[in-house]
Amino acid sequence: MANRAPLNADAIQKALAGLTGWSLLNGKLHRELKFKDFVQAFGFMSRVALVAESMNHHPEWFNVWATVRFDLSTHDAGGITELDVRLAQRINELALA
Repeated sequence: MANRAPLNADAIQKALAGLTGWSLLNGKLHRELKFKDFVQAFGFMSRVALVAESMNHHPEWFNVWATVRFDLSTHDAGGITELDVRLAQRINELALA
C-alpha cells in the first residue's frame, strides 16, 4: 500500500521528473489530456475510474467534450502523496494504451 504521508517539495519535484505531461499547479499534480472526441475522452475516464476504484483513490477531474483534466492530491493527508504519484503513473500508462 502506498504511503499516505504528504511528500516534501523535493520529493514532488523528483516524482514530476518521471511523470511525462504532469506539472504542479495549485499544490496538486496536474495534467490535461485531449482526445479525438467525447466518446474517446469518456472511454478513457471509464478506464481510469476502474483503476482509481481498485486503488481506493479517486481523482479530482474535469471533462469537457474531448478534454480531461486531472488535479491530484490526497485530501485527507493535506497534500500530494505517493498514492497520487502512483495514480498519475497509471493514468499515463492508460493514456499510452
